[in-house]
Formats: sequence, C-alpha cells, structure tokens
Amino acid sequence: MTIYNFGSINLDHLYQLDHFVRPGETMASDSYQCLLGGKGANQSVALAKAGAEVKHVGAIHSVDRLILRQLQEYGVNVELVESIDTPTSYAIIQLTKEAENSIILYQGANHCFEKANIDRILDQASQDDWVLLQNETNLVDYIIKQAHSKGLKVAFNPAPMDAELTKAVLPYVTLLVVNEVEAMDLAGVDSIDAATKALPEQYPELAVLMTLGSDGVRYFDCGENLYVPAFKVDAQDTTAAGDTFIGFTLSAILSGADTEKAMQRGCAASALCVTRIGAMAAIPDSSEVDTFLSTHN
Repeated sequence: MTIYNFGSINLDHLYQLDHFVRPGETMASDSYQCLLGGKGANQSVALAKAGAEVKHVGAIHSVDRLILRQLQEYGVNVELVESIDTPTSYAIIQLTKEAENSIILYQGANHCFEKANIDRILDQASQDDWVLLQNETNLVDYIIKQAHSKGLKVAFNPAPMDAELTKAVLPYVTLLVVNEVEAMDLAGVDSIDAATKALPEQYPELAVLMTLGSDGVRYFDCGENLYVPAFKVDAQDTTAAGDTFIGFTLSAILSGADTEKAMQRGCAASALCVTRIGAMAAIPDSSEVDTFLSTHN
C-alpha cells in the first residue's frame, strides 16, 4: 500500500525573534537557519519515519537537487519529483520565544503541476493506495477528483485554508484533516460540537480529524466520535507539529491500527516534534514514538 503525496517542497528561512516584526520595524534575528520544509515534504518525511511507503509528487528547481538526496535519506521515494526551471518554493518563518510562528510563502515550483503528468501518475496507483494533498500546490481540485474517479482514497489537509475550494472537493475526500476553526468555517457553525454534528450530516461519506492544538484531537464521521488528549510537553517550536501528526496518524491507520490508537500515535509524534527546533529535522522516528508512548501510557 503506497501513499502518493502531491505536496509542496519548500526551503524554509527560519528567523528566531523576540516578537513578530511590526510594520515599519527593522529587527535583528537571534539566529538564522535555512531548512528543507513545506507541508507536503514534511508530511512525506513523517510518513516515511512512521514506516509508510510514500512517493512524493512535486517539483524543485534543477539547481536544488540536493533536496532529493535529503528526502531520500529520510526514506521518501522521490522518483516522481520533477526538476524544472522555476525556482524552488520557499518560506520565510518568524519564530518567537513563545514558540509561535508567522510564515510567508513563495509558491514557485509548487504551482507547476500539469494535468497530463497528474493523470500519468494516478494511472500507476492501485486500488489500495491513498492520495494525500495539502493546499500549497496548484490543481488540488483536479487531483482530488481524478483520484476519486479512479477509486483511490483521498486524505486532504487544506492548509492554508481556501474554504470555497475545500467545500467543492469534500464529496470526493475520504479523510479531512483540519483544525477547529477551519472545521467550524466549513460547517458554517460557531462551536466545535456543532461542527462534529454538521459535517457528517452535510458530507455522509467524509471522516474528519479535527486538531485542537494543545487540547488534543477529535475524530468523527457518521458512526464514530472520538477524542484523544494531547501529551503535555515543553514546546519549543510548533512549525511541523501538524504535519508530524498527519504522517504518523495516517501511517498507523494504513497499517491497520484502530482510529483511536492511530490518533494517540500521532499525538505522541507531534508532542516529540514540538520539543525540538525546526521542521523536518524535528520529526521523530518510529522507535522514538514507541519509547515515548511506553513511558506516557
């Protein structure tokens, strides 16, 4: 069983600051790092570290082929990553001492998907495979609808949120991963409990993982409503926490774990991630998550 992740690849320029830069303000950074990231690449690495077979579908500039080696070292299959003339996408990240972040994205090569190539890749997939997407690439709606038409299961993390696009593709999505604000916006309600009732009524075939930050995560569909609390840790950087949760939870689901156990595994991986600085480098491996769970259950 393979996960085809049609996802972003970014170079993250990370600046550590006392506070977010205000309009008209010039501020010296406490430190600077250039790191490999992007929601898509982060989720592929999390999936690979969790033990899943993941093929990343994306694009980078031809001069940045070192990126491919880095992803391969993490266990990601990069055969479907194209090298093109468009600059690799990048993010400028401000990180405060309170572990809050502010991010500016440049789309670049992430928005160079073409329909013919998407069709060619989806034709390779088998009926047991999954397609994973975020909202940092182009042709998201096309990929989701084509995957659904071929009988593939689709997991969608629509961040950064585009409510209209997301509503249009929800009938074709198997598993939606959103935070509580995004869920309420999609359902057109003003409380978490109302969202857990409204979304299954509006989209009967949809399952939802609703992340609640430090409060944990909920899962709901037409038949189940589950809650798993977050593990309490000293957070240093929340940059890749959500991506780590998605990778480990989805990998566990695909390996046959029940939903609640999969959520607990995702929460444990995310808890370890936020205790470290950075994105991809902060994602734990499967053995670290096993150790964490054995000492926190």
